[in-house]
Amino acid sequence: MKKQILIISILLHALLLMVVYVFQGMIFPFMRLNGLVPLLLPVASTGVALYEGRDTGGITGLFAGILCDISFNQPAGVFTVLLTMTGLIVGTLSDSIILSGFVTYYISCAAVLIIAAFVQMFPLMLIPDYNISLFSLIQVAIQQTTYTLILAFPIWFFVRALGKRAERVAPSGKMY
Repeated sequence: MKKQILIISILLHALLLMVVYVFQGMIFPFMRLNGLVPLLLPVASTGVALYEGRDTGGITGLFAGILCDISFNQPAGVFTVLLTMTGLIVGTLSDSIILSGFVTYYISCAAVLIIAAFVQMFPLMLIPDYNISLFSLIQVAIQQTTYTLILAFPIWFFVRALGKRAERVAPSGKMY
């Protein structure tokens, strides 16, 4: 019974990541808002970490990071490392210090998105040939974070449902 529940949980998390990846990498690039594509995979992995804890958050962050690196033209491994670390950190905080709830979800997502925006703009700040002002980069980062946070609301329902599903399983493997 426990193995079946674990397998179903893994499959549901994989399905969530694949659906979010399709939206981020294949649908929203054609529905750009001011030329921006939302970062949905960091939101999904942060939500899973918040509701499921460190281990599941770290693993989900790893796979979300790989998909994010595939989706965007970033140096290989940047989002993989970033989302794995944020999954581990948010999951650890969720296990020990913070409560899993809507407000915490939004604050965690905003923090991860701000870090992700900095990671995206950092190479552009270092290369002098681009001549992009810091103000312009910050403005785009704020717009992308806001755009993504609006879309984080529907994702919250799914990550919360996955987390609540895990809470209904007793250590004996019986469902409540």
